[in-house]
Amino acid sequence: MDRRAPREGGLKIRVVSVGKGSGLLAPAVEDYAQRLSHCARLELLELKAASGKKLSAAEARRAERQSIVQKVKPRDWLIALDERGQLLSSVELSRLIEQAQNQSRDLLFAVGGDEGLAPEVIGAARLVLSLSRLTLPHRLARLVLLEQLYRAFTLLRGEPYHK
Repeated sequence: MDRRAPREGGLKIRVVSVGKGSGLLAPAVEDYAQRLSHCARLELLELKAASGKKLSAAEARRAERQSIVQKVKPRDWLIALDERGQLLSSVELSRLIEQAQNQSRDLLFAVGGDEGLAPEVIGAARLVLSLSRLTLPHRLARLVLLEQLYRAFTLLRGEPYHK
């Protein structure tokens, strides 16, 4: 794989997360976002959480669902993050990325807010991915996801980052 910056038409990865920004994790998120920008076109999107509006959990998920669904484009493979999802190894994640590249697809990763993702988002996903069986706050999940995406690209490139 070419080590230069991605071509304009190359793989695009969007990470849509519900809730406030990265807080204390912002420097690490920015570091991995910068690293990933050399591998793919990366876009980090933060959507406003609906849970602060005195809504039930189901109502909050429903309100956030619409914001997420509006971001999905026809070329996207929607990957929903949920602790009940499928656990992948770093190598398996790199294969998913390679498959998306080979099929001229883009990846949209959806990280839910405090109440998780709506069942409709999970149902529409090509893959429901678990980063851990533990429940992670969305800020931490986004950081772990970015690090694993970077690790996947280094695997595809045969770089020594992955040990």
